[in-house]
Amino acid sequence: MRRQLELVVNGEARRLELEDQRSLLSVLRDDLGLYGAKYGCGEGHCGACTVLVDGVPRRSCTTQVGTVAGKEITTVEGLEHDGKLHPVQQAFLEEEAFQCGYCTCGMIMGACGLLRRNPRPTAAQIRTFLDGHLCRCGTYQRIVAAVQRASRLLQGAQP
Repeated sequence: MRRQLELVVNGEARRLELEDQRSLLSVLRDDLGLYGAKYGCGEGHCGACTVLVDGVPRRSCTTQVGTVAGKEITTVEGLEHDGKLHPVQQAFLEEEAFQCGYCTCGMIMGACGLLRRNPRPTAAQIRTFLDGHLCRCGTYQRIVAAVQRASRLLQGAQP
């Protein structure tokens, strides 16, 4: 059933008439033109579609859009401000924590969620929290290093 939904995406309220059972991923990509979240497995297992909902990482491919109406949805496109990358984005660049880039946006969003919950995670905590985010290129060591660098940047310390 179609109904009016208000979505708050990257700080901007949007009113859309949608089927509330549609996936959040399809609405972000097809209706709002936000392509950072990727379709990977379609079952919530790979993490490529991860976004933040009220600051918590969620798999957008398995999240029905009706369940997030009125909540703050943040995509990778919403992280930079005034042309300045978010520290997690900057750290991923500096550590070269990607190759093909398919998983990168989901990894970044997962890392943002982790650092909101735990600003100083250990390498083991990073690996545990990001377990289930799949990188087919195998850059896991650099991803952990990037999250550690981002943690230091967010704390105001030298990377």
